[in-house]
Parts: sequence; structure tokens; C-alpha cells
Amino acid sequence: QVQLVESGGGLVQAGGSLRLSCAASGLTFSYFVMGWFRQAPGKEREFVAAISGNGAITYFADSVKGRFTVSRDNAKNTVFLQINSLKPEDTAVYYCAADRAAGQIRVVPTSYDYWGQGTQVTVSS
Repeated sequence: QVQLVESGGGLVQAGGSLRLSCAASGLTFSYFVMGWFRQAPGKEREFVAAISGNGAITYFADSVKGRFTVSRDNAKNTVFLQINSLKPEDTAVYYCAADRAAGQIRVVPTSYDYWGQGTQVTVSS
């Protein structure tokens, strides 16, 4: 049984930072592209960032480039999202997801096979 468990969300002031973690189990972690998505109230789930199975390739949404970084520790089956210079518009539930198509990074949520339960990030102005 595949499980993805996010942690690290919280309430932070604009300009602050957070580090989100996603611990995976029940899958051969290094075979999966890991993605981060977010969903704000009343909005569709949107792609934020993704990282290839070996960590060599990363990809970011334009809205977060230069502020967010994504990394992974395959020995610990964990992927991280470092969020800097937070803005109120970054407020959302952040989800990690796993895509078994390890050869390519995809940004469409329906391409991902497994999802975590999400962690809330709230940025106050």
C-alpha cells in the first residue's frame, strides 16, 4: 500500500520560509517522479514543482521560480519543498504526488498515480 505523508505546513508571515516534507512508503521511491501541487480555496489544483527519480532534473511553475526549490533523499524516501519569500497568494493546501512515468516530468495532476493528504500553508500579510 502506497502512502505519501506531507508535513511542515503552518502559518507564516509574508516574506518567511517553510520547508515541506513528504515521506513515501510502499513504492520503489527512486523510480517515481515526485511532484508538488497546491490548491487554494475555490481554485483548481495547480502544479508547483517536480523532481525526477534520481534528483537530477527539477521543474517549477513560473509563479514560484526563484522562490521554491525541490529536492529528494532517496535513501529516506522523502521529497522536500523549500518555500522562501512567501506571499499571501501562496496560501493553499500543498500536496505531494508520485508519478510512475519516471522518464518525464509532467504537470497535469491526473498524470500522477499517488497523492498525499496535503498540508496547509497559510501566509499572512
